[in-house]
Amino acid sequence: MKLLGEIIVIVMLKKSEAKEPFSFSFVNANDESIVKSENYAAKRSALNGIESIKKNCTDDNRYELKESKNGKFFFNIKATNGQIIGTSKLFATEEIRNSSISQLKTEACDAELFEIASSAQT
Repeated sequence: MKLLGEIIVIVMLKKSEAKEPFSFSFVNANDESIVKSENYAAKRSALNGIESIKKNCTDDNRYELKESKNGKFFFNIKATNGQIIGTSKLFATEEIRNSSISQLKTEACDAELFEIASSAQT
């Protein structure tokens, strides 16, 4: 059973022929993605990305706060080398974005990992 506010780390394993079939999302108890990764060719690389977010999420300096062209707010989280390791969804307000960052900082380090195999896209 999920607790309110719990973040779950999900590694999505796709059953496709794509060159980079692995990605992950940090998802809250409402099944809303807070941060998504890029796509990775190897599962190990995706797992390393998850560990990097867990390692860097508590450091304010790792967050790049942005506003999209449509006036919505999002953030990138970066590794120590400056590489973007995750991008958030778009939020209606800065306050909601900042709340999601706070949730990530508080709960991501202890998030559980679930692997999900997605069905092939047609």
